[in-house]
Amino acid sequence: MTAYEIIAKKRDGGELDSAEIAFMVNGFLAGDVADYQMSAFLMAVLFSGMSEAETEILTRLMLESGATLDLSAVEGVKVDKHSTGGVGDKLSLIVAPVAAAAGVRVPMISGRGLGHTGGTLDKLESIPGMRTDWGPEDVVRIVSDVGMAIVGQSPEVAPADRKMYALRDVTATIECVPLIVGSILSKKLAAGLDALVLDVKVGRGAFMKDHESARALAQRLIATAKSLGLPAVALLTDMESPLGLTVGNALEVAESVEVLKGSGPPDVRETSLALAARMIQLAGESADTEAALAVAERVLDDGSALEVFGRFVAAQGGDPRVVSDPGVLPAATLRETVAAASSGYVTAIDALEIGLTSLALGAGRTTVEDPVDPAVGIEIASPVGSEVSRGEPLAIVHANEGGDVDAAVVRTRAAFEIGGERPAARSRVLEALD
Repeated sequence: MTAYEIIAKKRDGGELDSAEIAFMVNGFLAGDVADYQMSAFLMAVLFSGMSEAETEILTRLMLESGATLDLSAVEGVKVDKHSTGGVGDKLSLIVAPVAAAAGVRVPMISGRGLGHTGGTLDKLESIPGMRTDWGPEDVVRIVSDVGMAIVGQSPEVAPADRKMYALRDVTATIECVPLIVGSILSKKLAAGLDALVLDVKVGRGAFMKDHESARALAQRLIATAKSLGLPAVALLTDMESPLGLTVGNALEVAESVEVLKGSGPPDVRETSLALAARMIQLAGESADTEAALAVAERVLDDGSALEVFGRFVAAQGGDPRVVSDPGVLPAATLRETVAAASSGYVTAIDALEIGLTSLALGAGRTTVEDPVDPAVGIEIASPVGSEVSRGEPLAIVHANEGGDVDAAVVRTRAAFEIGGERPAARSRVLEALD
């Protein structure tokens, strides 16, 4: 067989067998399949799709392309949470310590921000001294001692995914369900998990813009995980507007600490508890979702989760004072208020536009090599549903020298819609799938 034949077959809607998919994946990793051939293959998959059987084969091959993490020495049930990415999504910093405080072991492999979506590792590394590049033995030690660890993907884990993702990022093939499934699950299966909770974002600031597409992705993720022996559940969560009141790395860490202290934005608390409850339930710590939610609320409100977070930060080299003194986090030198141009109610905030504005200030990256400014971002002063008068603050732009503050103010103001009627309140959690 040849790469040409396989690409043509998939282009024309044919179903590939394991030998054909292995030829492309293993050949690309070995250098026998050229970048331009894999690019054509990825585009063919984007347009023609993959069956459940093909997706399972692809995921398994990506998993088997590298090493797996042996967590057998960690006592207890190991459960991770994965988000498909959003704007202001700091949930891992809250969900992991809540679940760990409830007895779940949480070995979380996270990623960095790319484009308008933020990355958990970038947020954590805004804490002075914090490291996320720990090796397998360190992960076992930290999870055993603290109950959780959040680290980056090592070069040995799913190298086929790492190499394929780099091409997907520059060939407009990111938003492809079977490729997303293979990328997510190959890394999660390599982490030696017992179960997985998926946070599939829906809306303007997410990769999946509509409910139907997000549901299809969640269903395929659950089905593929199950076929490979990994129990999984998913929540579809709203990403039309930014999550919480901050977008930007250090800003989001500070907000996460506030939620761990029992306050913070209600939508962040609600979504964090819903995800943590599913982790607690999958780990067998509670009989049903309602009981698991009660456990999650208890460990959040009694300070147990905050205590776990502080020990986790210290275990990974960070400054544990972050739990009591947000002043240890980097702060921007410039703050510019974005004033409302008219009076009324905030009816919508464009999550994508806020994410792109934060990216332009330096809070994110457009290529994997770009540096990130941990201090910059957007602070929302008037969330959806707020009543504002002309001239009152909608948001605050946090910037450093070199950032185009004036452009950020204009873009941020344009992201807010102001109308004559207060919009109905709605939950961030749209649907649960299992």
